[in-house]
Amino acid sequence: MSEIREGYKRTKVGVIPEDWEVVKLGDVASRITEKNKDNSIDKVFSNSAINGIIMQNKYFDKDIANRNNLTGYYIVEHGDFVYNPRISKYAPAGPINRNLYSFSGIVSPLYTVFRPKRENVINFLEYFFSSTLWLRYMQGIANYGARHDRMNITNNDFMKMPIPLPPLKEQQKIAQILSTWDDAISKQEALIEAKERLKKGLMQRLLSGEVRFSGFDEEWEEVRLGDIALKMQSGGTPKATNKDFYTGNIPFVKVNDMTKSGKFLLKTKVHITEEALDSSSAWIVPENTIIYSMYASVGFVTINKVKVATSQAMINIIPNLEKVDLEYLYYCLVEFKKHIHKFIETGTQGNLNAKIVKNLPIKLPCKQEQQKIAQVLTTADKEIELLKSELTALKEQKCGLMQRLLTGVVRTLNIEERK
Repeated sequence: MSEIREGYKRTKVGVIPEDWEVVKLGDVASRITEKNKDNSIDKVFSNSAINGIIMQNKYFDKDIANRNNLTGYYIVEHGDFVYNPRISKYAPAGPINRNLYSFSGIVSPLYTVFRPKRENVINFLEYFFSSTLWLRYMQGIANYGARHDRMNITNNDFMKMPIPLPPLKEQQKIAQILSTWDDAISKQEALIEAKERLKKGLMQRLLSGEVRFSGFDEEWEEVRLGDIALKMQSGGTPKATNKDFYTGNIPFVKVNDMTKSGKFLLKTKVHITEEALDSSSAWIVPENTIIYSMYASVGFVTINKVKVATSQAMINIIPNLEKVDLEYLYYCLVEFKKHIHKFIETGTQGNLNAKIVKNLPIKLPCKQEQQKIAQVLTTADKEIELLKSELTALKEQKCGLMQRLLTGVVRTLNIEERK
C-alpha cells in the first residue's frame, strides 16, 4: 500500500484531503418520485449522454412516449438531476444530467430523478457527475441482468453513492475554476457554429454562381453527373453469414464509415478478403473516387484516399478530371444534399437509385474557376477543423483538471483561506 502524503487520508472513495468528508448522495439530495398524475405536463425529456437533458421530440425527431398516458412519468423541475441507466460508449454507467430548461418536464419512470437539498452543492454535484469519479461505484454494485445495455441497480443503492465533499468555500472555488473552462468551451463552440454558418452561406453563393471571382465571366454549363463521370457503379456486400469473408485486408466501406469520415475517407472499420470480393458485386474502387450514399443516410459524400470496396448502399463515381475538379464536385454534391429529398424514392426508408444519381444536375464553370471555388471552401474547412481541434484540447484539459480538483490532488485554496 502506497504511503499517504501529509494532509490526506484514505477513504472508500480513495485518498482525499483530511478536511474533506465522504457523504452519501442521499445526504445531499432527495430522490423525486412525484408523478404527472393529472397529465398536466406534456413536455417529455430524454437524457442523452452527449446532449444532456433535451426535449424527446427534438432528440428523436418524433414523440416516443404515448402522449395519452403520461401519468406514470416523473416530474422534473428546473435544476433537478436525472439519471438514465442506459449505458453507451459515452456513458459507461449511464448519464447523469441536470435540467437546465427554465420549465418543468417529465421523464420515463425508468429514470431516477433527484434534487439537491442545498443550493450551494448544485454546481459541485454537476461537475462531479460530469467526471468519471462515480463510475467505479456504479459498476461495482450493478446487476446487469438480461439487458447488457442497461445498468440494473436499486434506487436505494443509487442514493448510497459515496461522494467526496470539500468544505463549502472549496466547493465554490472548484466550481468557479471549472466554470471558466466551461465559458471557454462555450465560446469555442459558438465560434465553430458561426464559422460553419458562414461556410454554408459562402458555399451556396459560390456554387450557384451568385458570387464570382474577378477574371471569370464565362457562362456556366449545366450538366448531368453521369456526363462528367468515367464510371459510376454501386458496390456489393459479401454474405454476412460467412464470417471468413470479413477477415481480410481490403478496406470495406459502410455508411457508418462515411458519416464519420468527413471530406476524406482514410480508413474503415471492416476489412474483407479477395474471396469475399469475388463472391459479390463489390469491386476495388481506386483512390480519389467520390463515394455517394444512396440508402439509409442518403446524400453523404466522401473522397476515398485509399483503395476500398463498398457496400451496395453506395455508388462510386470516378470523375472525368479533364472536365471537373475532384474537390469542386465533392462540394457540389455536399451542397446538393439540401435538395435531395426531391429525388428520394418513397418507401420504408428514403432511397436513391443509380439512375437518379446519374441525372443529378451539376453547374459547371470552367476548370480554373472550379479549382478556385474548391480552394476557398477547402480553406474554410481547414479553419473549422483547426477550431474543432482546439475545442477537443479544451475539453480534454478540463477533464484532466476536473479529476484532480474533485479528488483534492490539486487544492484551490491555501491553508489560511481554508480556515
